[in-house]
Amino acid sequence: MTDLTTALLAAYDEHLRGLGPARDGEIQQADGPLLRKSGGFRGFVTSPTADLGLRGQELDELIARQRDFFAARGEAVEWKTRGHDLPADLPQRLTAAGFVAEAPETVLIGLAAELATPTPAPEGITLRRVTARTDMRRIAALQSEVWGEDWSFLVGDLTENAAADPDGFLVVVAETDAPAPEVVSAAWLTRAPGTEFAGLWGGSTLAAWRGRGIYRSLVAHRARWALEHGIRYLQVDASPDSTPILGRLGMHAVTTTTPYVWTPPAS
Repeated sequence: MTDLTTALLAAYDEHLRGLGPARDGEIQQADGPLLRKSGGFRGFVTSPTADLGLRGQELDELIARQRDFFAARGEAVEWKTRGHDLPADLPQRLTAAGFVAEAPETVLIGLAAELATPTPAPEGITLRRVTARTDMRRIAALQSEVWGEDWSFLVGDLTENAAADPDGFLVVVAETDAPAPEVVSAAWLTRAPGTEFAGLWGGSTLAAWRGRGIYRSLVAHRARWALEHGIRYLQVDASPDSTPILGRLGMHAVTTTTPYVWTPPAS
């Protein structure tokens, strides 16, 4: 690692390993070295430090306790791991306890000032901030089409965040021009309260519109907004498709992240 990426990773560990503000109906709790939340779309478990401080049987008991907690609720849960976390055998122990690894992503961090370049959307495409539930439905439909699964849960999630934190949450659609605008891509930004960080999310694009610079223009658009709102750093959990694009834009890979998901057995 370079001095810069080492510093960015240290900042990530300090500021971006928590749960964020609790939403309506969510319960946040600490359990030993872990933080967990329940009551949302699915549960979530994270460690506020890179080293859990537990090994062997003690770690297995901690993992089983999380699984059993969510089993009693009949609720699925994601345990967020990072590539530099300790102990190194955490993934194997999660797997042994019934958690299933989802696709790994690369954690990248960049300076908003360097990403806020003039990057116009391609001809025939307009970028627009949205807050209305009708637009969130269009975004969920886009996500469902791109990924081939039901993303309807996203409607409430985006709508509630946009209403609750207009100065820290931004949703942008890329849509074709009139007379019949179609959402071809969408992305959002979430500020980490009390920090100079924000996360960049979304960016899925309809197949027919990929490779035209829409993703890059959405990054630049959000970076400019971030600067206007005092946000210095932008972070992305990036797919293999997005990682090289973000690297070329000047973002720095600092670690990886893999969700481990436990799902209650079908009754």
